[in-house]
Amino acid sequence: MAFATRHFVRAASSDAATAAAKKLLIKHVTIIGGGLMGAGIAQVAAASGHTVVLVDQSDEILKKSTKGIEESLQRVTKKKFADKPEAGAEFIKKTLKNLTTSTDAASVVHSTDLVIEAIVENLEVKNKLFKTLDKFAPEHTIFASNTSSLQITEMANATTRQDRFGGLHFFNPVPMMKLVEVIKTPMTSQKTFESLMDFSKAVGKSPVSCKDTPGFIVNRLLVPYMMEAVRLFERGDASKEDIDVAMKLGAGYPMGPFELLDYVGLDTSKYIIDGWHSLEPNNPLFAPSPLLNKLVEEKKLGKKTGEGFYKYK
Repeated sequence: MAFATRHFVRAASSDAATAAAKKLLIKHVTIIGGGLMGAGIAQVAAASGHTVVLVDQSDEILKKSTKGIEESLQRVTKKKFADKPEAGAEFIKKTLKNLTTSTDAASVVHSTDLVIEAIVENLEVKNKLFKTLDKFAPEHTIFASNTSSLQITEMANATTRQDRFGGLHFFNPVPMMKLVEVIKTPMTSQKTFESLMDFSKAVGKSPVSCKDTPGFIVNRLLVPYMMEAVRLFERGDASKEDIDVAMKLGAGYPMGPFELLDYVGLDTSKYIIDGWHSLEPNNPLFAPSPLLNKLVEEKKLGKKTGEGFYKYK
């Protein structure tokens, strides 16, 4: 019995070692999109020792991205190296050394292990990008999208590497938020999934896994919650101010649903709910809101425009 147990343990260890050997160790990362999310992902990847290329359409955008990363790193080091300014300066120097920029995605993916897309939330644009990069990236390269609302499976189908395709949904601001949702489609291989989980941990995040369902975990719960708050207000059941106070004091949330909608952007929330409604038109959770539609039509998009559900100076 003892021999059988030892044999089983050795076999299990051998299987685990074999599985680990099959996983891709991600060292070189290409990030497409130099906005807040793309720059944030580039920062945490470079800070954790990965070689990173950040790609966008113009040098002007990339200069702005790099400046934002430098400023973010300075804020991080003030906290992380409060008593060791020299170590903080060295940390910034090493991180920036790991980061380069480019305006030509096709020319830089030839030696990358992982491509992370963080561009506009438009399926057609994303599919076109992935279809192009699929022709230039090596066979082993994993593709991932940072989308928060679109189907990963549809993007994977634009390529010939469906088994090497998954979702990596980071949260804003990336350097501060610890969560990453790792999305596995029915075609994503176990090797790819484990490689994405390992990468998420390597950049200092706490990954959770989810199937390719609308909104994944966080937004699937969060967006219908915010929309139900709007419907509550639309019906005249409570004021938006009281709804916000109730959720902050009663549920312990740091922001009320209307404050959160204004922070996220009403156009973003409308885009998400409209997309889900088209997928599941009979799902009451995904029903559009006339009030939200009206505010977006009036360009009252929240904090970024100075007015949404609330007015901002």
